[in-house]
Amino acid sequence: MRRDSRKLPSSSLYDDVARSSSGSIIDRYSTSFGWATRLLREPARTHVRCIYALVRVADELVDDDRQPWDTPTRAALLDDLQADVHRAISIGGSANLVVHAFALTAREHGIDAELIDPFFDSMRADLTVAEHTDESLSGYVYGSAEVVGLMCLRVFVRGNGALYDELAPGARRLGAAFQNVNFMRDLATDKTALGRSYFPTLTEAEKVRIMDEIDADLAAAADVIPHIPADSRRAVSVAHALFAELSRRLRAASVDEITSNRVRVPDTVKARIIAHHIVRMS
Repeated sequence: MRRDSRKLPSSSLYDDVARSSSGSIIDRYSTSFGWATRLLREPARTHVRCIYALVRVADELVDDDRQPWDTPTRAALLDDLQADVHRAISIGGSANLVVHAFALTAREHGIDAELIDPFFDSMRADLTVAEHTDESLSGYVYGSAEVVGLMCLRVFVRGNGALYDELAPGARRLGAAFQNVNFMRDLATDKTALGRSYFPTLTEAEKVRIMDEIDADLAAAADVIPHIPADSRRAVSVAHALFAELSRRLRAASVDEITSNRVRVPDTVKARIIAHHIVRMS
């Protein structure tokens, strides 16, 4: 794959190190999303990685059960992180490398409290809500996933407000599909390790309904992918295809299988999907 020679605007070595730290986080924590972001051209690739890194750090503050933190401590850490993000966007920097990198991206692309605060609200809900209702789940998915899709869209459109407005509904539905697929995939782990259930009354009929909603969201998102700027389109298409394959496997599995095993897409299949899209969209 041809290397993109364009460089990100950077005022200092500190900026570069902060951005590199965000890249390390996505490389360690994500396979499907990490592979997809490699197909983004610069500067979008680094900006999206900076968004992901902040999201991952917040998620780990809430979910990492190997840490000795109790719930009030996790809540305080989350509050501090949110406050640091807002301060960094305001003044242009942070002592936290991940926050600093995110703030650089947010300032450049107009990512503000309208998208940031709902995300932290959803992370905070994970500390207090053990079982979701349909209403609470809808709000949670918006804050935990749809706004992240909108943050990435801000990067993709590079200040084109009309294009952002046109593509925003599809970006939200893609984020919702990704999140609900993750919920279904991680059903057993969420329940046993975290004591949390996003689908507390899952039956075979309920599973079919949820999978139908996921596939409808994926279909709606697919309709807008051709309108995403070319330097980001292939990466989004690959991410969509990887999650569509996971959705297919989840639909084929029974509730008993999903609640006892983590359904996944083998790396060989992921590689084949990525190669297909690279060739098809070259």
